[in-house]
Amino acid sequence: MTTADTEVSAPPQVDNLAALESEAIHIFREVAGEFDRPVILFSGGKDSTVLVHLAIKAFWPAPVPFSLLHVDTGHNFPEVLDFRDDIVEKHQLRLVVAKVQDYLDDGRLAERADGTRNPLQTQPLLDSISDNKFDAVFGGGRRDEERARAKERIFSLRNAFGQWDPRRQRPELWNLYNGRHRPGEHVRVFPLSNWTELDIWRYIQREKIELPEIYFAHRREVYQRDGMWLTSGPWGGPREGENPESKTVRYRTVGDGSCTGAVESEAYTVDDVIAEVAASRLTERGATRADDRISEAAMEDRKREGYF
Repeated sequence: MTTADTEVSAPPQVDNLAALESEAIHIFREVAGEFDRPVILFSGGKDSTVLVHLAIKAFWPAPVPFSLLHVDTGHNFPEVLDFRDDIVEKHQLRLVVAKVQDYLDDGRLAERADGTRNPLQTQPLLDSISDNKFDAVFGGGRRDEERARAKERIFSLRNAFGQWDPRRQRPELWNLYNGRHRPGEHVRVFPLSNWTELDIWRYIQREKIELPEIYFAHRREVYQRDGMWLTSGPWGGPREGENPESKTVRYRTVGDGSCTGAVESEAYTVDDVIAEVAASRLTERGATRADDRISEAAMEDRKREGYF
């Protein structure tokens, strides 16, 4: 027997994006087999759009067996809402919309003094989960975004009040996920947990996924507040002394317009964005989300109350 006869060929190399995609598709299929009424939280942002793309791939050629749920603050960017509706129509998906404005109109919630509605999403979200009997809720959270999200497992148990208790985190070994829950409880599921912002953009590039134009450089009237470039809208602003300027900007994340800032950018294409993100040392939430600056533990406090 020659040396050549005894050589063992090296295993085929799997690129990082293929491995992340495979993991996410595995999670979607696990949830479909283990839960009765899953739902995908969908805003029209880049992460939730990638989630929907992965769900379509996971079950193709069958339709996606889940509804979509959007908690609409009433302060969303119009471009993103239009994109959301286009995706729903294109793929013939079912969309459930919970509106913060309905809760303000009937007195179940009150406007905050700072004008932001992001923290007001919690109650409409929990009510929608309860009313529709959703037992698993997919979210686009990633561990690289924020330290509280880095603590959370892929399958995150929530109690009957929708609250997250870090002490009830379950081990996740060898891609084995424990979805057991008592009546009234549900599980939040994060297929993108192990992805980074750069992974998301490289996957968008590879899969040619469409996104709202707001993610790419464009001219917009903005004003500066607390070191962020905000734009005027139904959420109010600019305040006295905040002078609007026309700048070339883009959004790294989208959400409530009162607390989501733009960044100055010349990134007009996906390739440009990838180069920009690769050079950045700030996460998109750290750079552009005022609601995460309320306190050191702002996100963790909201998660304990039932927020994502």
